[in-house]
Amino acid sequence: MKKANARDKILETASRLFQLQGYHATGLNQIIKESGSPKGSLYYYFPKGKEELAIHAVQYTNKYVQVQIKESLNKSSDAAQAIQYFIEELSKQFEHEESIAGMPVGMLAGETALINEPLREVCYAAFQDWEKLFREKMIESGFQEKQAGELAIVINCMIEGGILRSLTEKTSAPLQQIQQQIPVLVRK
Repeated sequence: MKKANARDKILETASRLFQLQGYHATGLNQIIKESGSPKGSLYYYFPKGKEELAIHAVQYTNKYVQVQIKESLNKSSDAAQAIQYFIEELSKQFEHEESIAGMPVGMLAGETALINEPLREVCYAAFQDWEKLFREKMIESGFQEKQAGELAIVINCMIEGGILRSLTEKTSAPLQQIQQQIPVLVRK
């Protein structure tokens, strides 16, 4: 296994903190301290500061989540079942707060979309990437392109809302309920 470099440690830490605390509540000093990286390395890798770091953190999370979605979608040829696998794996992260990693970016988007255009754009791109994977799986399973695209948006919105609700309740129950309802929604 490859050892994480300073840049990766900073991104991992920033991603987790932005997801758990939000953009405004997360300070650069906290990111530096929790990542164990020297202060100079943060500014070396992200010279424009917090906004640039947040943009890269969303891109980092986007890639991480894409891998998780792809792995889950490959577990079944049935779109509903494959999406259920993804939600099941996602919900397992709520067993321990410290294991919440790679959570989708809805909280950050909600906090910054109206006041920070670059962050809004990168969050929107992440949503589109994840929806594309769901859409492609449904098309592969026989859905028409229009229906698959609409369902992909609905599923992603449900997951994002389920994450917020699960964080609020400190339980994976909302995500588990969404998982159970996927076959009702994703049917031809």
